[in-house]
Amino acid sequence: MRQKLLSEGAEQLEYEIRNIVKKADQVEKCGQQIYWENIGDPIQKNAQIPSWIKEIITGLVDDDRTYGYCHSQGIRETREFLAAKTNSLGGAQINADDILFFNGLGDAISKLYQFIHPSSRVIGPSPAYATHSSAEAAHAISAPLTYRLDPANSWYPDLDDLNNQVKYNPNIVGILIINPDNPTGMVYPLETLQQIVELARRYNLMIISDEVYHNITYHGTKAYALSEVIQEVPGIALKGISKELPWPGARCGWMEFYNRHVDADFQTLCATLEDVKMTEVCATTLPQRAIPLIFSDSRYQGYRQQLNKAIGERGKIIAAILRDLPFIHFNETYGAFYNTIVFKKGALKSDQFLRAQDPTIQNLLEQWISTKLPLDKRFAYYLLATTGVCVVPLSSFHSHLLGFRVTLLEENPELLKQTFSSIRQSIQDYCTSI
Repeated sequence: MRQKLLSEGAEQLEYEIRNIVKKADQVEKCGQQIYWENIGDPIQKNAQIPSWIKEIITGLVDDDRTYGYCHSQGIRETREFLAAKTNSLGGAQINADDILFFNGLGDAISKLYQFIHPSSRVIGPSPAYATHSSAEAAHAISAPLTYRLDPANSWYPDLDDLNNQVKYNPNIVGILIINPDNPTGMVYPLETLQQIVELARRYNLMIISDEVYHNITYHGTKAYALSEVIQEVPGIALKGISKELPWPGARCGWMEFYNRHVDADFQTLCATLEDVKMTEVCATTLPQRAIPLIFSDSRYQGYRQQLNKAIGERGKIIAAILRDLPFIHFNETYGAFYNTIVFKKGALKSDQFLRAQDPTIQNLLEQWISTKLPLDKRFAYYLLATTGVCVVPLSSFHSHLLGFRVTLLEENPELLKQTFSSIRQSIQDYCTSI
């Protein structure tokens, strides 16, 4: 091209959660069944949507209004409904004009970082969820800026690390939390959230809270919403229905703006995001119309509680299979539907191996590991080639730790046990293969 075509930040856009699918597809073509532990899609794991939810959606499909544009910010009645839900928590108070709909939370995240000044940074947790870390790094044309989650302390944030980074990096304008967390399944304790809010207040920062898993907790754990703790600090909550209903194919997410009028720069950011959505006309109408009908139905809370209980029970099964392995550090999860397993220091080495029974798959494996790879990615490729289990290496979550992420979504209890027994045996064989 006569001029440079790609932005320098484009090289930061990486999404291993999907990239490993390409290798899994190659293995599947060789006749190996794939056990998809790479992505949090309950539908792919045979989640059944109840008939009463389908009836609500069918009724909306039969209504001609569903096929038209809606308000650029989102359907007002839906925004009023969601504002009332937030206000009922007793914290920050908002109205319909403080809510902005997008075509999925990924769309919202992309837009958010796109319009923050390139020299201004948002610091997020590590292990980092790639949708956030890649978008933030791309906007800054730099590596992601992160604070440490500590696996030795239930994956809770290292607040000393966060404090020091904020104190000594004046380019930081915001703190990201993902609560409950993806990829670790950690739920931020109330006291931790209060300390993060105080840190933001002290240094005049905004807080961004990804709450797409907010209503997915178990074992008696509560996830506190940002609105409950934000006080007078500017903040943005990111919410959606892809995981909770679950309805990932709806591509429906929204932002809630808190205390937008306390800071002129923050107010300008919120207004800019609204203007951007106007250039796109609107977000998808159907799921917006469904939200108040589904969430206000008397059957919804019981339905969600039943799903949460099942996720927690699957987490217990996984813990029973993996917890006592000497090569890994294992934490049970209390929210979302993931678990991140960390290899102990020195457990992984560059000459460890497993052998695929199929010579074609073995040939693929040798091609994949022919270049220098992070040790956990190398293990993930061996695991995929020899068992068909597809996991995401932890190094792909911008972490110095070595490990992998799995889901707690398999609906079939026997298949769940089979999959994680295969993972256990593979870890055992791999770590003792030299």
